[in-house]
Formats: sequence, structure tokens, C-alpha cells
Amino acid sequence: MPIKSRWSEPIPNCSLQKWIFGSSSAPLSDRKAFYDADRPETHYLTFADYRLVAKQIAIGLQKAGLKPGDRVLLFSGNNLFFPVIFIGVLMAGGIFTGANPTFVPRELAYQLKDSGAVFMVAAEGSLDTALAAAKEVQMPTSNVFVFDTTIPGSSQPEKPARGGARHWTELIAPKAQAEKFEWVEPADARTTTCCLNYSSGTTGVPKGVEITHYSYVANGCGVVKVSALEEDHEASIARSVGLCFLPLYHAYAQTYFVANFAKQGIPVYIMAGFDFVKMLTYIQRYRVTQLVSVPPILVALTKHPITAKFDLSSLESVGSGAAPLAEDVARQAEKLLKKPDLIVRQGWGMTEVTCTAMTWDPSRLVRSSSVGELMPNYMAKLVDESGKEITEPKVPGELLVTGPTVMRGYWRNPKATQETIDTDSEGNRWLRTGDIAYVDEFKTGGLFYIVDRKKELIKVKGNQVAPAELEALLLERPDIADVAVIGVTINGEEFPRAYVVRSPGTNTSGEEIAKWLEERVAKHKRLRGGVAFTDVIPKNPSGKILRKILREQAKKEVGDEPVAKL
Repeated sequence: MPIKSRWSEPIPNCSLQKWIFGSSSAPLSDRKAFYDADRPETHYLTFADYRLVAKQIAIGLQKAGLKPGDRVLLFSGNNLFFPVIFIGVLMAGGIFTGANPTFVPRELAYQLKDSGAVFMVAAEGSLDTALAAAKEVQMPTSNVFVFDTTIPGSSQPEKPARGGARHWTELIAPKAQAEKFEWVEPADARTTTCCLNYSSGTTGVPKGVEITHYSYVANGCGVVKVSALEEDHEASIARSVGLCFLPLYHAYAQTYFVANFAKQGIPVYIMAGFDFVKMLTYIQRYRVTQLVSVPPILVALTKHPITAKFDLSSLESVGSGAAPLAEDVARQAEKLLKKPDLIVRQGWGMTEVTCTAMTWDPSRLVRSSSVGELMPNYMAKLVDESGKEITEPKVPGELLVTGPTVMRGYWRNPKATQETIDTDSEGNRWLRTGDIAYVDEFKTGGLFYIVDRKKELIKVKGNQVAPAELEALLLERPDIADVAVIGVTINGEEFPRAYVVRSPGTNTSGEEIAKWLEERVAKHKRLRGGVAFTDVIPKNPSGKILRKILREQAKKEVGDEPVAKL
């Protein structure tokens, strides 16, 4: 028997742009929607500007030859104009796809080819990579546009285009044309794809996750619905300020800052990239109230001594996503922020569900390591290794979810889609998440707990060991700044191995750490694979630990050859 959400919420069958702006011509606020965090006095967009410049881009793309359903790839870090490119593509009837700005030519070429993008907008600093990738997939250089923070209408760009590419401001149509322009409204938002957000590829080759306008809108409707449950909600929204330092090409930041905050009228300061000290500076300077974050940043917040030098008292809400957050880190962050009513919470979602599938009712004042309860219009079930449904609380199993934000499928990959989505006799499309979870109470409103990724579990003599559990424990030690746990094979058996980043000024030994953990866990969870020290834990931009890299490193260090048992 599936567990249902406590809430249902009507979802309009409309484009994402219509959900955000209401119409293409009705008057909009001249309040600021986005600021360049480094230059807010001169570089900003009002809510009216947001729609207008996006319409100008849409006209330019259509004039350049964009047809309905064509893909446009944006290869850039964060930028004040990132949201207008995203929405402009949709207004033109196209499909947006964003690429990781750290990609090398081979990786970028893969996404260009896989998505079939016909245009690419590339950051000026990454243009050489973009042109090399374009050449590899035979994209004409005239279809590559150089992207920077040149204000539309400027007499000349910050830097001229080069290498046969064109400057992105060439896409900006005259204001008079844009004011009369009617964006492309899909006949059926349920079947019209708006974006391809590529999965992180932490367990294989990245896949294009096909998200429809309807699913994107449904995600936003759910977030806005739950947000409105907060006491004194209108006053809270009126004083809200956001800070975007997470990558906008990723679903997490993209859904919140491009769509949800704009819908709610919350201004956002956009950082070009993550910088810890700058983040603290801007929270203090701009009196940021809502922190949309990931675990590594909260770990840094609690561990770094410089945090104490900043006034973070404006923060009213701190949320974490994209990777598991250790409860001890959440409680340390609350202690640091010194606000009795502020609870640091984590939600749960994945690119394949647009963004968010579990969240917290703001009126539910519970401190917990849970990821919350189901979003509006959602159902979930847990199954054991044989596929049998679990109907008891606190029994872990693979999490399956169904709801209006579940992806249409993996782009041009029916095999992977079929392996991931099961359709039941009632037509519900169940997404196999690959996460192991349990629920505290088997009922509507039950709180879910994520144990770990199914593929990341370590099997020790038949017992499952969750790396996230050991990582959370180890992070309780003040001499550990960061940590990742993987499984290594010794004498044909798998054991946990920890990679540790020492806190500055400490010199703890691996033996000390292993012995400390021994006293706190069952025998099969001990670090019999050893403790290794490293300068940094490899992670993707959304904060997920890249365990594949550590496994390859461990093979060189430990190997898989039989060795004498201790």
C-alpha cells in the first residue's frame, strides 16, 4: 500500500513562462528580480526586465532559425543573464539544456551530440572549449554565441566575439518587437519538453532527463504550496532575499532561482561561482534570509573559523539538498546561527523528479535527520531486494515515487527509461530512485529517512553498510574537516575505507580515527579497509561525492589481490 502526500494541489496545464509571468503583456513589477552580487548597483534585472529580455532572446533565436523542439545548450557558470537565456529558449519554443562549465571538450561534445543541440551559448572564458567541442560535432561556429554580462542595449560588448562565434547580444531583438511578441505556448504542457537536465553521471554516463513544462510547473506549485503553510507567510516572503551560489545548470538551483523564487517575487543575488568568504560577505551585506545550500557548504560553515567573523543573523531558513546531510552538521549549524526557531533541514529529490519530491511543512517544528514528507500530489512505496512491497515502519527498502514531476524519460534512451520507470495497472509511473530509505510511521505524513544510494552500499559478510552513516559519525570529530567512505576488496571480501581531510592544525592518525569509530559501531561497520588522508574529497558541483574516483584511487593503494589477514 503506497504512502500518499498529505496535500494535493491543482496544476495548470501551461508553459513554465506563463506560470512565472502570468501573461506575455500584462504589467509586471519594477522591483528587482536578479542582481549581479558583485555589482548590484549597475547590474540587475527587474521582474519586468526578466520577461522583456527573455522575449528579446526568443525573437533572436527564432530569427536565427530555431524551430519548435530544437535544443539550445548553455555552457556557462552563473551569470545575471542565465535565467533570461533559459526562459528565452522556452519562449521561442525550444528546449533548454545546460552543461557543466568545468567540462573539457570531449565531455561537452558528448552532451552536444546526445542532446542534438542546434545552438550553443558559451561563456567567454570557456569559448576555446566550446569551439573545440562544436568542431567535434560539426556545429557551425556561427551557431555558437559568446556569453558574458554585457548589459542589453550597451554600445559595445564587454569583450568582442572571436573564432567565428557571434556575441550573444546579437540575439537581443528591439524592445518594440519584444513588447508585441507572444511566446510559444504549448498545446499540451504535459507532453511538451522544456528542458534536458543531464543526470550527474555518478553511476555511469550522464543521461538527458526530459522534463516537461507541466512537470516543471508542478514542481513549482508544490514548493509554493508548502512554503505558504508558514506562519505569517506573506510577511516572510515580503522580506525574503535569496543568494544563488549553486550552479544554475543544475536542477536544484535552476528550479529555485529561475522559477520558484521569481514566481514568489523574491529577489536573488547571483554569484558567478561559489566562494566561501564571498558567500558569508554577501549574506551579511545583503541581509539574505533564505539559504539554499548543499552539505559541503554547511560542513564548511560549521568547521571554518572565519564563519564567526560574519553577521549571519538575517538568515531565517536554511535548506540542504543534492546529497545526504549529517544530522550533527545540521545541529552544529543551528548552534552557530543562534536562532531558536531556525531548523536546518534537508529535503530529497533528484533530477529525474524535476527537483523536489520530499520537503518539510514549515509549521512542523521537528529536529531530525529526516528528509521530510512527500510533496503535494506524490505517492511513495518501499520494496525489498526481491521487489516485495514493505508495509512496516523503520524497515529499509528501495524508494519508488510517483507524481506529476516525474520525468518524461531519458532523452532518446528508451532502454534506460524502461529500467527506471515501472507503470502499474492504474497508470501510475513509478520511478525507481536507487535510494534506500525507510519511513518512521507507515501513514500519510510519515517522515522519510534516506539510508544511502543502493549502488553505494557496502556489503560486509552479507551485512549492508551505508557510507553516509559512517561519514556522519566521523564528521562529529572536530579534527575531521571532510570525509568519504567507500568499499574496498581485500582477500575477496569488502570492507569500509575512509578518506579523510584533516581540519587545519590537526595531525590525527588513521589508527586513532579507526579506534574511535570501533567504539561506536557494530563490528561489520569498522574501517577494516583502512583510513587514508587526502587534501580534498572529489565532488561534483552539486555536492555529491564522486566515489568512482576514490574507488579507482583505492585500487592502486589497496588493490584486489589476496593479502595476509590481520
